[in-house]
Amino acid sequence: MHLFWHRRDPRTRDNAGLAAATRNERVVPVLPYETDLLGTMGSRQRALYLRHVKALQRRYRELGSDLVVRSGPPSEVLPELADEYDAETVFYNDHYRAARRNRERRAERALAQAGVETDSRTDLLLVDPERLEPSHPNHSQFHNDWEDVPKRPPNDEVSADALAEVSDRKTVPEPDADIDLPEAGYEAARERLDSFLEEGIASYNDTRDDLARAAEAPTAAVSRMSPYISTGAIGIREVWGAATDAYNQARGGERRNVGKYRYELSWREQNYHLLYYNPDLPVSNYKSFPHEIAWRNDEEALEAWKRGETGYPLVDAGMRQLNTEGYIHNRPRQVVASFLTKHLLVDWRAGANYFRKQLLDHDYASNFGNWQWIASTGTDSVDVRIFDPVSQASKYDDDGTFVREYVPELRDVPASKIVDWPTLSNGERERLAPEYPHPIVDRNNGYERAQRVFEEALGKR
Repeated sequence: MHLFWHRRDPRTRDNAGLAAATRNERVVPVLPYETDLLGTMGSRQRALYLRHVKALQRRYRELGSDLVVRSGPPSEVLPELADEYDAETVFYNDHYRAARRNRERRAERALAQAGVETDSRTDLLLVDPERLEPSHPNHSQFHNDWEDVPKRPPNDEVSADALAEVSDRKTVPEPDADIDLPEAGYEAARERLDSFLEEGIASYNDTRDDLARAAEAPTAAVSRMSPYISTGAIGIREVWGAATDAYNQARGGERRNVGKYRYELSWREQNYHLLYYNPDLPVSNYKSFPHEIAWRNDEEALEAWKRGETGYPLVDAGMRQLNTEGYIHNRPRQVVASFLTKHLLVDWRAGANYFRKQLLDHDYASNFGNWQWIASTGTDSVDVRIFDPVSQASKYDDDGTFVREYVPELRDVPASKIVDWPTLSNGERERLAPEYPHPIVDRNNGYERAQRVFEEALGKR
């Protein structure tokens, strides 16, 4: 008999560790959960994840088994369950966050003392970080090396015959969320993927930054798979395999569009690669600076940014989407992060931690890795990258559709005025939308100040 230790992988399909555990022995699926570990997740994502777990438990019961749930540290729960079920080996999937790796080590030591073997597999990623060099100068170099490594196909769902006939009445709590949550579980994740394959992937590169389309038909513009991938409801090999099948079948422009989606998945892989070799990525600058960055850390400005009341329409629309949906489209996601770290000069860690709290699709490596990239403290090959929120609005939401969706104060304002809002006079702004705030920082002054501060930190002034 084996145990399979479920972690952030609440699914019976395309689960590398579960597939390995069931090859030669019958398996008891188990889930030790700790309230302090769950507490590191934002309340929204925690609620979605626990609903995935309940869906997983239902699926095991349909297969004639059950998910054995116990509250407590894995280092205590797993040896007890191994003894109860006379298990020889505990299988599980690798994780890369330092705290989770420490839990693995404690559990391994406790199991070894109990005479139980352990077996871990690469499941969260397509490529084990140890198969690549520790560092790469930029994403292009990483992608070239990563692309050369063969990708495993998805694993089939575990068969009922491979599961032990167990029954357990315990389950996880189901907390409420302050927003509407997407439907939970693997089936919902697969349905979302199939919809994207049918409606969006063939035009992905052409439409992924089209904010008007994203506001009117969000599931046709981008995949919206991130909440399911980040919580483990669907395996990354299944997503990659489906995208690869679409790529092989596509021709011409469609092939380019599908190829872009596959390329974007490699950014997630690189961020985990960075985290694996740099465990302090979430708290320390990846890039070394000769001088300290002179962050302003204005608390009032940070709070205005969180509320979506900066007086920059695209920034505010993005933040309000985040606050009301637990999701933010990738283009405004970059713009709001740049605005906070450059125009407002607030430390990237403050923004990253707010994202962790609010996002349904918070991914530990991607969130902190991407924030560092945007903040010019990460792996970006450009010394100081600044997204101008006015030109970004002009390029990606010139008709104001996205902004009007989330900023009702501007719904009666002409599109050209929405785009140019930060450059209008106070009098014109008050006439057009008296309830919407004036900009909290001057567009040009904020840009020039950020340029100066980062060049000073780099020793270029």
